[in-house]
Amino acid sequence: MSRTRSVASTTLGVHRRTVLAAAGAAAVSAGVGYALRPTDSQAATTTGAAEAPVAQTVHKAAAPAEAPLAPYTRGTTVASVAAPRTSSGYRRLGDGAGWSRKVRSELAAPKTGRAGRRTTLAAFVQLTDLHLMDSQHPLRLEYLRSTDAHAWRPQEALTVPGAISLVERINALRGAPATGAPLQFAMTTGDNTDNNSRTELDWFLTVMSGGRITPNSGDPRHYEGVQNSGLKQYWQPDSATRDADKQLGFPHLHGYLAAAIRQLNSPGLTIPWYSTVGNHDSLPLGCYGHGDSWLAEYAVGGKKLMSLPASESKKLQDMIRKASDPQGHAFRDLLKAHARSMRSVTPDERRAPYTARDYLTAHLDPAHRGVGPVGHGYSTANLDAGTQYYSFRIADDVIGISLDTTDPGGHYQGSIGAQQLRWLDRTLRENKDSFAVVFSHHTSDSMDNTRPDPAHPGDRRHNGQEVVALLASHSNVLAWVNGHVHRNVITAHSAPDGRSFWEISTASHIDFPHLARVIELADNKDGTISIFTTLIESAAPHRTDFTDLSQTGLAALYRELAYNAPGASDKLGGASRDRNTELVLKKG
Repeated sequence: MSRTRSVASTTLGVHRRTVLAAAGAAAVSAGVGYALRPTDSQAATTTGAAEAPVAQTVHKAAAPAEAPLAPYTRGTTVASVAAPRTSSGYRRLGDGAGWSRKVRSELAAPKTGRAGRRTTLAAFVQLTDLHLMDSQHPLRLEYLRSTDAHAWRPQEALTVPGAISLVERINALRGAPATGAPLQFAMTTGDNTDNNSRTELDWFLTVMSGGRITPNSGDPRHYEGVQNSGLKQYWQPDSATRDADKQLGFPHLHGYLAAAIRQLNSPGLTIPWYSTVGNHDSLPLGCYGHGDSWLAEYAVGGKKLMSLPASESKKLQDMIRKASDPQGHAFRDLLKAHARSMRSVTPDERRAPYTARDYLTAHLDPAHRGVGPVGHGYSTANLDAGTQYYSFRIADDVIGISLDTTDPGGHYQGSIGAQQLRWLDRTLRENKDSFAVVFSHHTSDSMDNTRPDPAHPGDRRHNGQEVVALLASHSNVLAWVNGHVHRNVITAHSAPDGRSFWEISTASHIDFPHLARVIELADNKDGTISIFTTLIESAAPHRTDFTDLSQTGLAALYRELAYNAPGASDKLGGASRDRNTELVLKKG
């Protein structure tokens, strides 16, 4: 029997503290157990003296009997993955073979018999890059499609039903895929919204915590955007227009746009969830600072640019790529120059951009608590200090640390300020007897923007390699979990003295293959730790029915449209070594 198969099929032990943590999570609304109470997460404050270590106090019930646990792979990519069932043109999807688990030993040699010895330290879910999108928003850059086919995606109107279906999948998991341990929490690692719009922030928080959502803005009765514009560079689903996408086989779906803006219901996650901020959550369009009031007024106004000559599209793309217009002033001038080409839409104040303070306040709103915790990691201490990073306790011997790697000055790439870097170092030192999992939006390779923060010009910015060096200097760091690049990539990091950790970057839920990731930490009781990663898709069926425009039908269509999106990369799922894995490292 191969090593991979033996790991997947062996009944595993579970750490008593993990059982207690999961039991506490179920009682989060009462503030009991391991799930954090309002004061338990440790937000960074402006002075070191006020920065307490992670809270250690927990309410422990009598230890439950440690019944044997079995891996739960149903509904995961170990069991099945969406795959094409037609060979050309617009390709329909169906059930494909699952992805096997690959053992990676770059950081430590896996030892025989570990599956029978190990106990689980933690098990949780990572969601990233949901990009919940107000697809009718005036600031959208759809017209960049004139030079980049993937600058606008045919699936963009369906981000909300797609995300709800992902929540439904997580809720349906009855245990972790490798160890069978209870799932303790979910963490989003940024780009939860797309345009930094208040509409999107409300939709995101409702998707995660539960409630009814109408994914529409502007005219409450009708869709107003590029998909009923008659412009052939966009898929016109409701009309017989022979647009560019229909020439590639995209369907004519009467009633699609009315269905896309219809009210939906999210059950909300049934486990506690935490939030990490991304550049699209911090900045209009994910790349511009908040300094231009004209752009803020345009966002809520009654005009929308839907087409742009290719030469100007390319110029704008180059400016965004090079971050040569961080405050969006040149973008403002371009929009003004094309005022006569704009189309009238219904103004909507709800589309206004939100600030970092707005983001924190919305998370702390009791209306979005769900099963908690209050603030979803953020606290009033973050509001007081003006920070968006914090630490929290996962189990007796595991802490989580959520970073803010966004650039308030305007750029889609990331970095970290010196104050936050010092806080990270201090938090790891103060919790040296606990294992640590670090969460951020940006990857180490995408943290190459060290432009100063305009509000704190003296706070030097540090790049991803400096963060890697700091994490590698602490023997308790097991993993750095992030997103941003919309691709599954798992990287081994090691220091000269043998200290090591794994960087786990997960694909987005806006581009196919629409994945989230279950992560499990296990002590092999032989001087090594195993980190299991297992990808999951949404609960929507792989096969679509063009006549089914129900909430579930739209979620299935979201996946198939994304698979067929012109210009979409087929590399985002990653290689087998980046998907379902067992990552082994030495126990520090």
